[in-house]
Amino acid sequence: MKPLPLALQFHSISILLVIFATFVGLSCGRDTVTPTRPLADNDTLISPGGDFALGFFTPAASSNNRYLGLWYHKIPRRTILWVANRDSPVAGSTGLLSITSTGVLTIADGRNASNVVWSASPAAGLASPVARLLDTGNLVVTEDDGGDESGTSTSYAWQGFDHPTDSMLPGMKVGVDQRSGLNSTVASWKSDDDPSPGTVHASMDPRGNPELYIYSGSKKIWRTGAWNGVRFSGSPDSLTYQGGFSFSFVNDGDETTYSYVISNKSIVSRLVLREADAVVQRTVWLWESSEWSVFWYAPKDPCDRYAACGPYGACDPNSSPLCGCLVPEPAFAPRNPGNWALRDGSQGCARRTALDCRNGTDGFVTVGNLKLPESENSAVDTGLDLVGCRAKCLMNCSCTAYAAANISGVGAGAGA
Repeated sequence: MKPLPLALQFHSISILLVIFATFVGLSCGRDTVTPTRPLADNDTLISPGGDFALGFFTPAASSNNRYLGLWYHKIPRRTILWVANRDSPVAGSTGLLSITSTGVLTIADGRNASNVVWSASPAAGLASPVARLLDTGNLVVTEDDGGDESGTSTSYAWQGFDHPTDSMLPGMKVGVDQRSGLNSTVASWKSDDDPSPGTVHASMDPRGNPELYIYSGSKKIWRTGAWNGVRFSGSPDSLTYQGGFSFSFVNDGDETTYSYVISNKSIVSRLVLREADAVVQRTVWLWESSEWSVFWYAPKDPCDRYAACGPYGACDPNSSPLCGCLVPEPAFAPRNPGNWALRDGSQGCARRTALDCRNGTDGFVTVGNLKLPESENSAVDTGLDLVGCRAKCLMNCSCTAYAAANISGVGAGAGA
Protein backbone atom coordinates (compact mmCIF):
# COMPACT_ATOMS: atom_id res chain seq x y z
CA MET A 1 0.00 0.00 0.00
CA LYS A 2 1.42 3.37 -1.06
CA PRO A 3 1.94 5.68 1.95
CA LEU A 4 -0.04 8.89 2.05
CA PRO A 5 1.75 12.21 1.58
CA LEU A 6 2.74 13.76 4.88
CA ALA A 7 0.18 16.57 4.52
CA LEU A 8 -2.65 14.09 4.00
CA GLN A 9 -1.43 11.95 6.90
CA PHE A 10 -1.50 14.99 9.17
CA HIS A 11 -4.94 16.02 7.87
CA SER A 12 -6.33 12.53 8.56
CA ILE A 13 -4.93 12.44 12.05
CA SER A 14 -6.31 15.91 12.78
CA ILE A 15 -9.81 14.86 11.72
CA LEU A 16 -9.56 11.74 13.87
CA LEU A 17 -8.51 13.76 16.87
CA VAL A 18 -11.31 16.29 16.37
CA ILE A 19 -13.94 13.55 16.07
CA PHE A 20 -12.60 11.78 19.16
CA ALA A 21 -12.54 15.00 21.18
CA THR A 22 -16.09 15.81 20.10
CA PHE A 23 -17.29 12.35 21.13
CA VAL A 24 -15.65 12.62 24.53
CA GLY A 25 -17.22 16.04 25.00
CA LEU A 26 -20.69 14.69 24.27
CA SER A 27 -20.33 11.77 26.67
CA CYS A 28 -19.43 13.96 29.62
CA GLY A 29 -21.16 16.87 31.27
CA ARG A 30 -21.00 19.06 34.30
CA ASP A 31 -23.20 18.39 37.29
CA THR A 32 -22.94 21.74 39.07
CA VAL A 33 -24.26 25.30 38.85
CA THR A 34 -22.13 27.93 40.60
CA PRO A 35 -22.61 31.68 41.16
CA THR A 36 -20.24 32.34 38.26
CA ARG A 37 -21.53 29.60 35.95
CA PRO A 38 -25.33 29.42 35.53
CA LEU A 39 -27.22 26.94 33.36
CA ALA A 40 -28.55 28.36 30.10
CA ASP A 41 -31.50 27.06 28.10
CA ASN A 42 -29.32 25.17 25.63
CA ASP A 43 -27.21 23.48 28.32
CA THR A 44 -27.80 20.49 30.62
CA LEU A 45 -26.48 19.11 33.87
CA ILE A 46 -25.59 15.40 33.83
CA SER A 47 -25.43 13.38 37.05
CA PRO A 48 -21.99 11.87 37.78
CA GLY A 49 -23.07 8.36 36.80
CA GLY A 50 -24.83 9.59 33.68
CA ASP A 51 -28.30 8.34 34.64
CA PHE A 52 -30.06 11.71 34.90
CA ALA A 53 -30.09 14.99 33.02
CA LEU A 54 -31.45 18.38 34.06
CA GLY A 55 -32.27 21.12 31.60
CA PHE A 56 -34.95 23.22 29.97
CA PHE A 57 -37.67 21.54 27.92
CA THR A 58 -40.96 22.24 26.17
CA PRO A 59 -43.75 19.72 26.95
CA ALA A 60 -45.53 20.24 23.63
CA ALA A 61 -44.18 21.22 20.23
CA SER A 62 -46.84 23.88 19.82
CA SER A 63 -45.98 25.58 23.09
CA ASN A 64 -43.53 28.40 23.63
CA ASN A 65 -43.31 27.65 27.36
CA ARG A 66 -40.03 26.37 28.75
CA TYR A 67 -39.58 24.53 32.03
CA LEU A 68 -36.59 23.29 34.00
CA GLY A 69 -36.98 19.53 34.27
CA LEU A 70 -35.28 16.27 35.16
CA TRP A 71 -35.26 13.23 32.87
CA TYR A 72 -33.48 9.91 32.40
CA HIS A 73 -30.32 10.54 30.41
CA LYS A 74 -29.83 6.98 29.10
CA ILE A 75 -33.42 6.31 28.02
CA PRO A 76 -34.18 7.30 24.41
CA ARG A 77 -37.77 8.32 25.16
CA ARG A 78 -37.55 11.52 27.17
CA THR A 79 -39.59 11.07 30.36
CA ILE A 80 -39.89 14.13 32.59
CA LEU A 81 -39.59 13.17 36.26
CA TRP A 82 -39.44 16.49 38.09
CA VAL A 83 -40.20 20.10 37.16
CA ALA A 84 -38.94 23.10 39.11
CA ASN A 85 -41.07 25.92 37.71
CA ARG A 86 -44.19 23.90 36.95
CA ASP A 87 -46.45 26.89 37.71
CA SER A 88 -44.25 29.56 36.11
CA PRO A 89 -42.83 28.77 32.66
CA VAL A 90 -40.28 30.88 30.84
CA ALA A 91 -41.60 32.34 27.59
CA GLY A 92 -39.10 31.31 24.94
CA SER A 93 -35.59 29.86 25.04
CA THR A 94 -34.03 32.47 27.29
CA GLY A 95 -34.29 30.71 30.65
CA LEU A 96 -31.36 30.78 33.05
CA LEU A 97 -30.86 28.67 36.19
CA SER A 98 -28.63 30.55 38.63
CA ILE A 99 -27.49 30.40 42.22
CA THR A 100 -26.54 33.54 44.10
CA SER A 101 -23.57 33.91 46.40
CA THR A 102 -26.03 33.68 49.31
CA GLY A 103 -27.41 30.33 48.11
CA VAL A 104 -30.69 31.34 46.45
CA LEU A 105 -31.51 29.13 43.45
CA THR A 106 -33.50 30.97 40.77
CA ILE A 107 -34.90 30.62 37.27
CA ALA A 108 -35.06 33.89 35.37
CA ASP A 109 -35.62 35.18 31.87
CA GLY A 110 -32.10 35.59 30.49
CA ARG A 111 -33.12 38.77 28.67
CA ASN A 112 -33.98 40.37 32.00
CA ALA A 113 -32.23 38.94 35.05
CA SER A 114 -34.66 40.72 37.36
CA ASN A 115 -37.58 38.77 35.85
CA VAL A 116 -37.38 35.79 38.23
CA VAL A 117 -40.11 33.23 37.49
CA TRP A 118 -39.12 30.72 40.20
CA SER A 119 -36.88 30.55 43.25
CA ALA A 120 -36.08 28.01 45.94
CA SER A 121 -36.04 28.73 49.64
CA PRO A 122 -32.90 30.66 50.64
CA ALA A 123 -30.03 28.46 51.75
CA ALA A 124 -28.61 30.12 54.84
CA GLY A 125 -25.18 29.42 56.28
CA LEU A 126 -23.32 28.38 53.11
CA ALA A 127 -19.94 29.95 52.46
CA SER A 128 -19.64 28.72 48.86
CA PRO A 129 -23.06 27.53 47.69
CA VAL A 130 -23.55 25.44 44.55
CA ALA A 131 -26.46 23.55 43.01
CA ARG A 132 -25.52 19.96 42.19
CA LEU A 133 -27.33 17.14 40.39
CA LEU A 134 -26.75 13.90 42.28
CA ASP A 135 -26.69 10.33 41.00
CA THR A 136 -30.16 9.85 42.49
CA GLY A 137 -31.61 12.60 40.30
CA ASN A 138 -31.88 14.94 43.28
CA LEU A 139 -30.99 18.58 42.60
CA VAL A 140 -29.50 19.97 45.81
CA VAL A 141 -28.09 23.22 47.13
CA THR A 142 -25.01 22.47 49.17
CA GLU A 143 -21.52 23.64 50.09
CA ASP A 144 -18.96 23.58 47.29
CA ASP A 145 -16.61 21.22 49.07
CA GLY A 146 -16.62 18.32 46.65
CA GLY A 147 -20.20 17.43 47.59
CA ASP A 148 -21.84 14.14 48.41
CA GLU A 149 -22.77 12.72 45.02
CA SER A 150 -24.13 9.50 46.51
CA GLY A 151 -27.41 11.19 47.38
CA THR A 152 -27.37 9.94 50.98
CA SER A 153 -26.67 13.20 52.79
CA THR A 154 -29.42 14.83 54.82
CA SER A 155 -27.57 18.13 55.32
CA TYR A 156 -28.54 19.84 52.08
CA ALA A 157 -29.69 23.41 52.43
CA TRP A 158 -32.39 22.71 49.82
CA GLN A 159 -33.26 19.68 47.71
CA GLY A 160 -35.66 19.05 44.86
CA PHE A 161 -36.66 15.66 46.33
CA ASP A 162 -38.51 17.58 49.05
CA HIS A 163 -40.79 18.96 46.35
CA PRO A 164 -41.94 16.14 44.03
CA THR A 165 -44.09 16.81 40.99
CA ASP A 166 -46.06 13.90 39.49
CA SER A 167 -43.40 11.20 40.00
CA MET A 168 -41.85 9.51 43.00
CA LEU A 169 -38.28 8.31 42.45
CA PRO A 170 -36.16 5.98 44.59
CA GLY A 171 -34.98 7.95 47.62
CA MET A 172 -37.80 10.50 47.51
CA LYS A 173 -39.96 10.76 50.61
CA VAL A 174 -43.68 11.46 50.64
CA GLY A 175 -45.07 12.58 53.97
CA VAL A 176 -44.65 15.05 56.79
CA ASP A 177 -41.46 16.26 58.48
CA GLN A 178 -42.65 17.40 61.90
CA ARG A 179 -39.35 19.19 62.58
CA SER A 180 -39.54 21.56 59.62
CA GLY A 181 -43.27 21.41 58.94
CA LEU A 182 -42.56 20.31 55.37
CA ASN A 183 -45.34 18.24 53.79
CA SER A 184 -44.05 16.51 50.65
CA THR A 185 -46.88 15.57 48.30
CA VAL A 186 -47.17 14.35 44.71
CA ALA A 187 -49.50 16.00 42.17
CA SER A 188 -50.34 14.99 38.61
CA TRP A 189 -49.67 17.16 35.58
CA LYS A 190 -52.76 19.12 34.54
CA SER A 191 -52.40 17.66 31.04
CA ASP A 192 -49.75 16.10 28.81
CA ASP A 193 -48.60 19.55 27.70
CA ASP A 194 -49.08 21.38 31.00
CA PRO A 195 -46.94 20.33 34.01
CA SER A 196 -48.75 22.64 36.44
CA PRO A 197 -50.51 20.74 39.27
CA GLY A 198 -53.63 18.85 38.25
CA THR A 199 -56.52 17.78 40.45
CA VAL A 200 -55.06 14.37 41.37
CA HIS A 201 -52.64 14.39 44.30
CA ALA A 202 -51.24 12.03 46.93
CA SER A 203 -50.43 12.92 50.52
CA MET A 204 -49.81 11.35 53.90
CA ASP A 205 -52.32 11.58 56.75
CA PRO A 206 -50.12 11.34 59.86
CA ARG A 207 -52.99 10.94 62.32
CA GLY A 208 -53.68 7.68 64.15
CA ASN A 209 -51.99 4.89 62.23
CA PRO A 210 -50.76 6.91 59.21
CA GLU A 211 -51.51 6.05 55.60
CA LEU A 212 -51.30 7.57 52.13
CA TYR A 213 -54.32 8.89 50.24
CA ILE A 214 -54.98 9.74 46.60
CA TYR A 215 -57.39 12.61 46.05
CA SER A 216 -59.18 14.01 43.03
CA GLY A 217 -59.69 17.57 44.16
CA SER A 218 -60.97 17.19 47.73
CA LYS A 219 -62.53 13.78 47.07
CA LYS A 220 -60.70 10.73 48.39
CA ILE A 221 -60.15 8.18 45.63
CA TRP A 222 -57.91 5.54 47.19
CA ARG A 223 -55.95 4.84 50.35
CA THR A 224 -53.07 2.51 51.08
CA GLY A 225 -54.28 1.29 54.44
CA ALA A 226 -52.04 1.69 57.47
CA TRP A 227 -48.44 0.46 57.46
CA ASN A 228 -48.29 -2.87 59.33
CA GLY A 229 -44.54 -3.20 59.68
CA VAL A 230 -44.19 -5.04 56.37
CA ARG A 231 -46.31 -3.16 53.85
CA PHE A 232 -49.34 -0.93 53.60
CA SER A 233 -52.18 -3.15 54.77
CA GLY A 234 -54.40 -2.24 51.83
CA SER A 235 -51.76 -3.19 49.25
CA PRO A 236 -51.04 -6.89 49.79
CA ASP A 237 -49.81 -7.36 46.22
CA SER A 238 -46.68 -5.35 47.05
CA LEU A 239 -45.37 -8.56 48.65
CA THR A 240 -45.12 -10.06 45.16
CA TYR A 241 -42.48 -7.51 44.08
CA GLN A 242 -39.29 -9.20 43.02
CA GLY A 243 -35.94 -7.93 41.83
CA GLY A 244 -34.71 -5.56 44.49
CA PHE A 245 -37.57 -3.25 45.53
CA SER A 246 -37.33 -2.25 49.19
CA PHE A 247 -39.93 -0.11 50.99
CA SER A 248 -39.48 2.08 54.05
CA PHE A 249 -41.97 3.72 56.37
CA VAL A 250 -40.81 6.03 59.18
CA ASN A 251 -43.10 7.27 61.94
CA ASP A 252 -40.87 8.28 64.83
CA GLY A 253 -42.15 11.67 65.98
CA ASP A 254 -39.68 13.54 63.77
CA GLU A 255 -41.19 12.44 60.48
CA THR A 256 -44.00 10.36 59.01
CA THR A 257 -42.77 9.39 55.56
CA TYR A 258 -42.81 6.65 52.94
CA SER A 259 -39.97 5.96 50.51
CA TYR A 260 -38.48 3.14 48.49
CA VAL A 261 -35.17 2.09 46.98
CA ILE A 262 -34.21 -0.25 44.14
CA SER A 263 -31.09 -2.31 44.84
CA ASN A 264 -31.03 -3.83 41.35
CA LYS A 265 -29.39 -1.03 39.36
CA SER A 266 -30.59 -2.44 36.03
CA ILE A 267 -34.21 -1.66 36.98
CA VAL A 268 -35.49 1.79 36.07
CA SER A 269 -38.82 2.47 37.75
CA ARG A 270 -40.95 5.28 39.09
CA LEU A 271 -44.34 5.86 40.68
CA VAL A 272 -46.43 8.36 38.74
CA LEU A 273 -49.85 9.96 39.27
CA ARG A 274 -52.08 10.23 36.21
CA GLU A 275 -54.61 13.02 35.85
CA ALA A 276 -56.75 11.41 33.13
CA ASP A 277 -57.91 8.38 35.12
CA ALA A 278 -56.90 9.31 38.70
CA VAL A 279 -54.60 6.34 39.22
CA VAL A 280 -51.10 5.81 40.56
CA GLN A 281 -48.87 3.59 38.45
CA ARG A 282 -45.51 1.95 38.96
CA THR A 283 -43.88 1.78 35.56
CA VAL A 284 -40.65 -0.03 34.64
CA TRP A 285 -38.49 0.51 31.59
CA LEU A 286 -38.06 -2.48 29.26
CA TRP A 287 -34.60 -2.13 27.74
CA GLU A 288 -35.10 -4.70 24.96
CA SER A 289 -38.26 -3.15 23.55
CA SER A 290 -37.48 0.45 24.61
CA GLU A 291 -40.85 1.11 26.20
CA TRP A 292 -42.50 1.70 29.55
CA SER A 293 -44.52 -1.16 31.08
CA VAL A 294 -47.11 -0.84 33.85
CA PHE A 295 -45.82 -2.96 36.74
CA TRP A 296 -48.54 -2.07 39.27
CA TYR A 297 -51.41 0.38 39.61
CA ALA A 298 -54.17 1.47 41.99
CA PRO A 299 -57.09 1.63 42.32
CA LYS A 300 -57.42 -1.74 40.57
CA ASP A 301 -61.18 -2.36 40.59
CA PRO A 302 -64.42 -0.91 42.06
CA CYS A 303 -63.67 -2.50 45.44
CA ASP A 304 -60.28 -0.83 45.58
CA ARG A 305 -61.83 2.62 45.44
CA TYR A 306 -62.30 4.63 48.60
CA ALA A 307 -65.26 3.60 50.82
CA ALA A 308 -66.91 1.60 48.04
CA CYS A 309 -69.31 -0.09 50.47
CA GLY A 310 -69.43 2.47 53.27
CA PRO A 311 -69.14 1.96 57.06
CA TYR A 312 -69.27 -1.67 58.22
CA GLY A 313 -69.45 -2.74 54.59
CA ALA A 314 -67.27 -5.28 52.80
CA CYS A 315 -66.61 -5.29 49.05
CA ASP A 316 -65.86 -8.43 47.03
CA PRO A 317 -64.99 -7.87 43.34
CA ASN A 318 -65.92 -11.49 42.60
CA SER A 319 -69.45 -11.16 44.01
CA SER A 320 -72.63 -9.73 42.61
CA PRO A 321 -73.62 -7.41 44.11
CA LEU A 322 -70.20 -6.20 45.19
CA CYS A 323 -71.23 -4.99 48.64
CA GLY A 324 -72.15 -6.94 51.73
CA CYS A 325 -72.21 -6.18 55.44
CA LEU A 326 -69.03 -6.82 57.39
CA VAL A 327 -70.95 -9.23 59.61
CA PRO A 328 -74.24 -10.48 58.09
CA GLU A 329 -77.68 -10.11 59.58
CA PRO A 330 -78.92 -10.14 62.26
CA ALA A 331 -75.81 -8.33 63.59
CA PHE A 332 -75.64 -5.76 60.76
CA ALA A 333 -78.01 -4.70 58.01
CA PRO A 334 -77.86 -2.23 55.10
CA ARG A 335 -78.27 1.36 56.26
CA ASN A 336 -80.38 2.19 53.19
CA PRO A 337 -82.12 -1.00 51.97
CA GLY A 338 -83.63 0.80 48.97
CA ASN A 339 -80.30 1.98 47.62
CA TRP A 340 -78.73 -1.35 48.56
CA ALA A 341 -81.28 -3.12 46.35
CA LEU A 342 -80.21 -0.83 43.51
CA ARG A 343 -76.60 -1.91 44.16
CA ASP A 344 -75.52 1.37 45.70
CA GLY A 345 -73.76 0.29 48.88
CA SER A 346 -71.96 3.56 49.55
CA GLN A 347 -73.97 4.27 52.74
CA GLY A 348 -72.79 1.00 54.25
CA CYS A 349 -74.33 -1.01 57.06
CA ALA A 350 -75.52 -0.37 60.60
CA ARG A 351 -75.78 -2.40 63.79
CA ARG A 352 -79.13 -4.01 64.46
CA THR A 353 -78.40 -4.30 68.18
CA ALA A 354 -76.50 -1.72 70.21
CA LEU A 355 -73.45 -2.76 72.18
CA ASP A 356 -74.11 -3.51 75.85
CA CYS A 357 -70.73 -2.06 76.92
CA ARG A 358 -68.99 -3.02 80.19
CA ASN A 359 -71.52 -5.59 81.33
CA GLY A 360 -69.54 -8.52 80.02
CA THR A 361 -71.93 -9.50 77.23
CA ASP A 362 -70.03 -7.99 74.30
CA GLY A 363 -67.52 -9.95 72.25
CA PHE A 364 -65.65 -9.86 68.96
CA VAL A 365 -65.98 -11.61 65.61
CA THR A 366 -62.79 -12.20 63.64
CA VAL A 367 -62.89 -10.99 60.04
CA GLY A 368 -60.04 -11.28 57.56
CA ASN A 369 -58.91 -10.37 54.05
CA LEU A 370 -60.11 -6.80 54.47
CA LYS A 371 -58.45 -3.40 54.35
CA LEU A 372 -58.39 -2.01 57.88
CA PRO A 373 -60.69 0.99 58.46
CA GLU A 374 -59.32 4.51 58.42
CA SER A 375 -57.41 5.16 61.59
CA GLU A 376 -57.17 8.94 61.99
CA ASN A 377 -59.31 8.61 65.14
CA SER A 378 -57.73 5.36 66.31
CA ALA A 379 -55.58 4.83 69.37
CA VAL A 380 -52.25 3.15 68.64
CA ASP A 381 -50.41 1.62 71.60
CA THR A 382 -47.17 -0.05 70.58
CA GLY A 383 -46.69 -1.34 74.12
CA LEU A 384 -49.68 -3.71 73.95
CA ASP A 385 -50.01 -7.15 72.43
CA LEU A 386 -53.32 -8.32 70.97
CA VAL A 387 -54.56 -9.69 74.30
CA GLY A 388 -53.94 -6.38 76.03
CA CYS A 389 -55.45 -4.48 73.11
CA ARG A 390 -58.63 -6.58 73.28
CA ALA A 391 -59.00 -5.92 77.00
CA LYS A 392 -58.45 -2.19 76.54
CA CYS A 393 -61.01 -2.05 73.73
CA LEU A 394 -63.66 -3.76 75.88
CA MET A 395 -63.20 -1.05 78.50
CA ASN A 396 -63.93 1.74 76.01
CA CYS A 397 -67.53 2.08 74.81
CA SER A 398 -66.42 3.92 71.67
CA CYS A 399 -64.02 1.13 70.68
CA THR A 400 -65.59 -1.28 68.20
CA ALA A 401 -62.62 -3.27 66.87
CA TYR A 402 -58.95 -3.98 67.43
CA ALA A 403 -56.09 -5.25 65.27
CA ALA A 404 -52.32 -5.66 65.28
CA ALA A 405 -50.54 -2.51 64.18
CA ASN A 406 -47.32 -4.41 63.45
CA ILE A 407 -47.22 -7.90 61.93
CA SER A 408 -43.50 -7.89 61.15
CA GLY A 409 -42.59 -9.93 64.22
CA VAL A 410 -40.17 -7.19 65.26
CA GLY A 411 -41.42 -5.42 68.37
CA ALA A 412 -44.97 -5.21 69.65
CA GLY A 413 -47.82 -3.03 68.64
CA ALA A 414 -51.56 -3.12 68.42
CA GLY A 415 -54.17 -0.56 67.50
CA ALA A 416 -57.75 -0.17 68.64
